[in-house]
Amino acid sequence: MTVSTQQLAPADLITTSIRTIQQGQSASGAYIASPTFEQYAYGWLRDGAYCAMAMDVVGHSSSSADFHQWVISVLHRHEEHITALTQLAANDESIDEGLLLPTRFHLNGRTELEHGADEWPNFQLDGYGTWLFAFREHIVHRDTPLSLREAGAVRLAAEYLASTWQLPCYDYWEEFGDRRHTSTLASIAAGLRAASDLVNEKAWRLKAQRVLRDIEELCTDGERFTKGPDDDRVDASLLSLATPFNLVALDDRRMVATVRAIDEQLTTSSGGVRRYVGDEYYGGSPWLLLTAWRGWHARRQGDEQAHARARDWVRLSAGHDGLMPEQRVDEPQLPEMVAVWEARWGTAADPLLWSHAKYLLMETKSELDGRGVVAR
Repeated sequence: MTVSTQQLAPADLITTSIRTIQQGQSASGAYIASPTFEQYAYGWLRDGAYCAMAMDVVGHSSSSADFHQWVISVLHRHEEHITALTQLAANDESIDEGLLLPTRFHLNGRTELEHGADEWPNFQLDGYGTWLFAFREHIVHRDTPLSLREAGAVRLAAEYLASTWQLPCYDYWEEFGDRRHTSTLASIAAGLRAASDLVNEKAWRLKAQRVLRDIEELCTDGERFTKGPDDDRVDASLLSLATPFNLVALDDRRMVATVRAIDEQLTTSSGGVRRYVGDEYYGGSPWLLLTAWRGWHARRQGDEQAHARARDWVRLSAGHDGLMPEQRVDEPQLPEMVAVWEARWGTAADPLLWSHAKYLLMETKSELDGRGVVAR
């Protein structure tokens, strides 16, 4: 992409971000990942959960509510599968791959296979944990208790995570499906805690503690958190451990070292943040949502300088119309891979809804900022 030389004012970027998320929400309540990029014409639970969090903090909770009701309907649609899976897990039996839920759905709530399409392998757990976390945050904005249907969906999602959390699955980036991943485990732990809070189920908080033990025992190199038990690289999504999940303190020495590694290894000369070293997707370029995530974390730390650097980079990287793409391709790690992916899928997604969501979360103070580490 070409960096914009005509920036919208910050207030206009906020307005554009809200409007882009609203326009990307279907009548079903699902948020499309990108309205112009064919491969992203789905509702991801993870992307949507961050969009819902953003809409809550900017005062558009009706949009967030519609998304949560869509997820609740999806979970109830798969209740039979989840019940069968949890029974197998309880009996220590092997789990059939057909019982594992996808991370993304068509906007009507159906899976790709139900539409007769070729399945893009996507057994991935982070979305379910992130949704539970976002749903609890949404409930903070309401005075009414959970309905029976909502509580039932929370139980389904939590039981699904409790039954599958040890299985290898695809990571945040739909890659490395034969491994376990720290950011995925963080989403699971945060989701189980949230579910425990929502329906007062102590067993899920105990399970979250078990997941956290795996993170602390298997997913560090002694100094900082790593991409996974079998991958000592740093991944920008590790920010989620503290922001927003509050699994570790902002000033935890391992978290501080992780953020330092993100700054040193993944931040480009212009200030954008990449996913991880060795990333080939569109050349491993810096992503707007990751840079905004870094800025969000910095604001929660009270690091005004780091927040300003990230904020300015994201603002500069938005189009002249204020739309925010997935990534910039002018600073790739592997320049030869940019053309490979453009030949395969066209130019990178633009706009990407959770780029706008992370920008709003970076810019807008909320109760998420002040919340400390949840007691274990």
